[in-house]
Amino acid sequence: MSIPEYAGYDAMGLAELVAKGDAKPSELCEEAIARIEKHNSALNAVIFKTYDLARERARELDGTRPASPFHGVPFLLKDILGDHQGMPTTSGSRFLAGNVAAHDATLTARYRDAGFVFLGKTNAPEFGILPTTEPVAYGPSCNPWNLEHSTGGSSGGSGAAVAAGIVPAAHANDGGGSIRIPASCCGLVGLKPTRARNPLGPVIGDALGGLIAEHVVTRSVRDSAAILDCTHGPEAGDPYHAPTPARPYLDEVGAPTGKLKFAYVKESTGGSKLHPECEAAIDATLATLVDLGHTVEEAKPAVSDETLAGPFMQVWAAGLAFNVDAIATVSGRSPEEELFEPLTWALYQAGREVSASQYLIAVAMLQMVSREIGRFSEGYDAWITPTLGAPPIKNGVIDTSQKDVMAAFAPIIDYVPFTAIANVTGQPSISLPLHWSADNLPVGVLFTGRFGDEASLLRIAAQLEQAKPWIDRKPPVWD
Repeated sequence: MSIPEYAGYDAMGLAELVAKGDAKPSELCEEAIARIEKHNSALNAVIFKTYDLARERARELDGTRPASPFHGVPFLLKDILGDHQGMPTTSGSRFLAGNVAAHDATLTARYRDAGFVFLGKTNAPEFGILPTTEPVAYGPSCNPWNLEHSTGGSSGGSGAAVAAGIVPAAHANDGGGSIRIPASCCGLVGLKPTRARNPLGPVIGDALGGLIAEHVVTRSVRDSAAILDCTHGPEAGDPYHAPTPARPYLDEVGAPTGKLKFAYVKESTGGSKLHPECEAAIDATLATLVDLGHTVEEAKPAVSDETLAGPFMQVWAAGLAFNVDAIATVSGRSPEEELFEPLTWALYQAGREVSASQYLIAVAMLQMVSREIGRFSEGYDAWITPTLGAPPIKNGVIDTSQKDVMAAFAPIIDYVPFTAIANVTGQPSISLPLHWSADNLPVGVLFTGRFGDEASLLRIAAQLEQAKPWIDRKPPVWD
């Protein structure tokens, strides 16, 4: 049976069709495959296709009574940390060409237990280091809203696939904005959960000193909440874990918000001006919040770009060096310059030069920043900023052939002024598609909440989704 309205459903909607007997998992699987085949030549969102595995899994689910929240719903894993036994995992790099995962990531197993059917892996920049998805290994992903523009990064392939209606939700992860940046660029909901809300096992305890968080990109708030209900919680051996939520996250969607107090800014932490469309996004959002009975005031923590950027880059570069050297040690592969993009190689070399004491000083400085921002956040229910400093940039703006790290990252500084803050502090942070530019490009608005308090973010996100609905906005590349 064909399901022509397939793309109009979110993940919970598709699961409801299966539960009522109005669709089979195998039928949903074929709908998703057809859309990959229709759109992927333009989007380059999916780099590994696992149709045979997906069809086999879907047929198995056809014959069982739905007993999981997302029974038979199509899903895509990201080519970074989305390990699935027997599937390639290359982190967007030629250095890992031919690498096949030996086991499932804990999160992959939890997605499977939730009922999802995996159709393949999504594109990502090499080792996830950039806010755009243009790896040399696989080529650029293109934005369904305008194919000349970036999908964001590093979960750009996932963002493009969800925005185009190929799948209703896809795996993503975030070490400096890599869930929220693609959400902003592609007109999606992107929640970075509290640090250690989702585990990184079964091998890794944490990544980059806790900067990395795992979750998904979705079209609806309820999907983000319901999927987090399926995946959150520690596993044995975790070095630490997030505070236990008071109730299921899905219960927060539609729950009363009460009267909330928000801080907001319309400039970067360093005082740089933002793109007029980003200012317009904040203005419109603030007006909506006031209409809903909330309080807003302009305020920001006493943190400078210099205090944050230098230590963050040291930790990030050292983390890349660790990643490459660890892969080399385990696999026996030798890191040769020609196997990496020039910018990645330069950052790898810089990371290898960070001494142990320099690394620990950088970590200590980021913890000092976290203390300041944590104290600031206690006075508000969320801090509102644009997700990005401008609408989605065009592909090609960031030069990955550049060997000068600072020169290559120069276009990024004003483009990504806010997202890394929540990675440093560990706070939950959600990008919502609340504005579109005059030329129909999405502009996300970022809400960063108190540590451990995804609940408040999901309540306000659901209220805004109802007040300013975005689910019916479709990009030119759709379904």
